[in-house]
Amino acid sequence: MTAPHALPKVRNDPALVRQFVEIFEEHGATRLIADLHTTVSLIKVGGHSFPVTVNDAGETPNSYLCSPTRAYIDYAIDETRNFAAQPVLQRCIKTLIQTCAPLVRAAGLDRQVQLNNWLFSTNPVPDISPVHATEIRDTLTATYPDRAIVIRSLNEMADASTIDALRAAGFVMMPSRQIYVVRDKVALSKEMKADRSKLARAPFTTVGNDDFVEADYARCAALYNMLYLEKYTPLNPHYTPLYVQQMHQRGILRLVGLRNTNGVLVAITGLFENGRTLTQPLVGYDTSLPRQDALYRMIMAMGQDEAFTRGLFFNMSAGAAHFKRLRGAQPVIEYSAVYVGTLPWHQRVTTRIIAYLLRAIGIPLLKKYEL
Repeated sequence: MTAPHALPKVRNDPALVRQFVEIFEEHGATRLIADLHTTVSLIKVGGHSFPVTVNDAGETPNSYLCSPTRAYIDYAIDETRNFAAQPVLQRCIKTLIQTCAPLVRAAGLDRQVQLNNWLFSTNPVPDISPVHATEIRDTLTATYPDRAIVIRSLNEMADASTIDALRAAGFVMMPSRQIYVVRDKVALSKEMKADRSKLARAPFTTVGNDDFVEADYARCAALYNMLYLEKYTPLNPHYTPLYVQQMHQRGILRLVGLRNTNGVLVAITGLFENGRTLTQPLVGYDTSLPRQDALYRMIMAMGQDEAFTRGLFFNMSAGAAHFKRLRGAQPVIEYSAVYVGTLPWHQRVTTRIIAYLLRAIGIPLLKKYEL
């Protein structure tokens, strides 16, 4: 077995990419992610295998996984709930987003081909050289000249050279959100020690990847729904039991969870390991249980311990900012790379205006309020 340090940062194993694409070819996007409309295919370009999604602008409303309009307007407005304690600021930000909404729609970026779209909130990107960035641009524009090319989930901590290569090839960097990453194993903070102490003493049984059975998949989806759709926002992806089953049985997601004394799952997480990078795209717990059960703390600790044990770069995605900072994660701005060089001039200009506004206004807000 190859040692973790010998693997690239992100590998995109061709066999795993093939498995992922086959799931969507066999079942269709909406049966797997109920609020998603897209076509998934495989492409080999720039020295890597990639899953690719293709969308038309008319497929709305659509999941933000394939829709910048959903991400930069609807989701952004929903996120202003974080400013509920500052109603004047909340109204100002919401008004600003609504004012910019016609610009986002005018850019037409929902008509897109998205490279490396694993249909997670965070899609770790393989290293892309300047030569390969040009190859990616030329290959995709030749096939899809009337669509924007999008690559999500880039950040300067993990992808600095890739960002430079894509910029040189004419891609525009559009800030999307602030995420939290743990590059190396860190000393356990007071909060991290408390999480692990809670886990050791909790009246729950740890469920390993091989311990999940067919009946668990519906419960996994239900626990995810409790947290991400009911507690947070219904704008998050609507993952179905079929999706959990297929992603687990095909070896794309590794599941870990906690069962109560009656054998019922009360918390789960799906871990996605790609090269030396680990993400945690599926998290859920029974939100009806007492807060002192600390289910979220324990399931996140299980993911972080996996990264520490394996020596992996842990991308903890966005959200729960204060929680993640107390557990050794560092904030970094995430970008989407967008190429619009083959689109009409007004779309090219609009895209650059949006990118400028996001850099000038969006990034300072994210940093100031530690979102």
